[in-house]
Amino acid sequence: MTDYRIKSHPILIDESDATIPFYWQEKAFYAKPNEMISSALIAQGIQVFRHHVKDHSPQGIFCANGQCSQCMVIANGLPVKSCMTEVTAGMRVEPADGLPSLPEDFELLPKVDQFPRFVECEVLILGAGPAGLSAAIELGKLGVDVLLIDDKNHLGGKLVLQTHRFFGSTEAVYAGTRGIDIAKILETQVRELPSVQIWSNSTAIGVFEDHVVGVYRDQKENIHVKPQVLLVATGARERSLSFNGNTLPGVYGAGAFQTLVNRDMVRPCDNLFIIGGGNVGLIAGYHAIQAGIHVAGLVEAAPQCGGYKVHKDKLVRSGVPIYTSHTVIEARGNEKVEAVVIAEVDQNFKPIPGTEKVYDCDTLLIAVGLEPVDEFLQVARLTGMTVFAAGDANEIAEASAAIFSGKIVGNEIAKDLGKEVREVPADWLETEEILKSRPGIVVPEKYIEKLDGVFPVFHCNQEIPCNPCSTVCPRDLIFISPEDIRHLPHFDEERSDECIACGRCVAVCPGLAVSLVDFRKRSQTALVSLPVEQNLVNIAVGADIELTDTDGAALGSYKIEKIKTVTGYKDGTRLLSVEVPTAIAKLVAGFKLIQPSQVKPFEPESAIQENPHDNDYICRCERITAGEIRKLIKLGVKDINQIKAVTHASMGSCGGKTCLNLIRRMFAAEGVPLAEVTDPPVRPAFVEVPVKDFIEYSDETGN
Repeated sequence: MTDYRIKSHPILIDESDATIPFYWQEKAFYAKPNEMISSALIAQGIQVFRHHVKDHSPQGIFCANGQCSQCMVIANGLPVKSCMTEVTAGMRVEPADGLPSLPEDFELLPKVDQFPRFVECEVLILGAGPAGLSAAIELGKLGVDVLLIDDKNHLGGKLVLQTHRFFGSTEAVYAGTRGIDIAKILETQVRELPSVQIWSNSTAIGVFEDHVVGVYRDQKENIHVKPQVLLVATGARERSLSFNGNTLPGVYGAGAFQTLVNRDMVRPCDNLFIIGGGNVGLIAGYHAIQAGIHVAGLVEAAPQCGGYKVHKDKLVRSGVPIYTSHTVIEARGNEKVEAVVIAEVDQNFKPIPGTEKVYDCDTLLIAVGLEPVDEFLQVARLTGMTVFAAGDANEIAEASAAIFSGKIVGNEIAKDLGKEVREVPADWLETEEILKSRPGIVVPEKYIEKLDGVFPVFHCNQEIPCNPCSTVCPRDLIFISPEDIRHLPHFDEERSDECIACGRCVAVCPGLAVSLVDFRKRSQTALVSLPVEQNLVNIAVGADIELTDTDGAALGSYKIEKIKTVTGYKDGTRLLSVEVPTAIAKLVAGFKLIQPSQVKPFEPESAIQENPHDNDYICRCERITAGEIRKLIKLGVKDINQIKAVTHASMGSCGGKTCLNLIRRMFAAEGVPLAEVTDPPVRPAFVEVPVKDFIEYSDETGN
């Protein structure tokens, strides 16, 4: 069987071997230490984990974050979410097909004569992502008694999935450093603080009226924690999308794809298509390229991509077609994704008949926005508990903003506890707002007029919070306003002869949007150096490479003169140099790697309908279609609890975490104001806990 593990990556190095034996349907395989079941299976090319009991539809991984239930399997006789369950030696894994049956003989639960372990602390932090870690560091420095928990076996949250360098402020949030390295920096800092206790593989399972939080630790112990203050830093979950075939194996959330590729170094596909032009979708597309995966295209329903233009530019320069004002209307395949149908949309975001295009692909990545994981926050507020929120659980923004918001909230919590701390400085709040700001307008690129010497060219032409290039120049030749790092960088032309061509500004740029142009010792040509973070397997000195400008327009093919590392940047970024005519030297911004996919004819029998297809699945767990829900809305139902009672929508293992937002969108599409819609109660917990672990005590009779 083909091994789908990533053997070569420009940024990541994984020297661990698959040495843990386990069985899938009685076939022997090997997993890596600490590897989740889902990743171990996909590494063997297994995409279908089970078939749904209701309609026998194939089910596979979707979120890889425990927020849905599509990846459920039977492991050693118990139903578990494969993305959250670590492979153990000798584990026997089977598809969760059909309904489980109770054994004829079973052991009585043991008598328990004591309450669950009780722990008190000043601050309990839910989530060890960028916000939770930053808050813990701030509190730990003040000696506050902190318990920091996270449901993963590592710290850092989504930081551990980010191989790109971060935007923002170098001084405030480590801009210019890769997310995976920021996670290590924050973890090192928090582990050095004696007043901070860390529980990994631990998740909150309930917030109770007596202000106690139930914590399920290491999948074996239910512990009661009573903090003086609760901080919810649980991040965000990805939104789902309704279209025909949206639950096929191979339809992933962007986080699931990044988890497989960047955390576990598993290549889940060969040919990827992306829905969503925000930063998440654009970044995931580039991560795919780094992993050697072909990206067939990207669609964005809005007239323009909502993410940073430099992220979009990285894709178009590589040759990825981006279709704005387009959407996906169908994923095709039997047991897994085999093709995708896209179409143009009108100003009301309705697909336009006759504009359909069909692309072959084996994976469809959904990146259509995030929503806060804030259920515990809402429950804690209802109980009157002292609770704060930070990061995406409070407001969706970039990870750099989450780092800084955690710092601010940590300071606010310390003040609430009566610690002697100063008021949050005004410049902290200003920095937070800058880091959370949306991209500015796109302006025409401006180039230095001179055609001699050596100097950098900036291909970023949209104001975003970012300043690494100005902080690494050893001669201080690059300037960005310290008052507002959203301003575009400028090179000091009057001192241009001081540039030493060190290439640091090229290597540090998170957007890969700086080139170095060298006119010295050449006539009618210039040596242009570009950042390269792609796999060098197909990029070598002496080979021809097709150059592109900022927006992906072809500039011709030229020979690679040299590839070298930059002093201080031996973490994957190299400089690739080509000699080009003077006339195009300043225009060169990147090079093409992706060969275009063939657009296939569209079969008219799958024509676009006015409404979303009635057979589109809204509730993944219970297999409830759009048609079933729309029928009730048209009958006048405005209470989602009634829809839940009739259809069982939101009653599955995910507790409505993937379908409720889609149901609300259906009300809006039918002209029902959301203010008139009644939401159902939402279950905060999203982890399965055996009943035996909830038993508190027994009396003398064994009850």
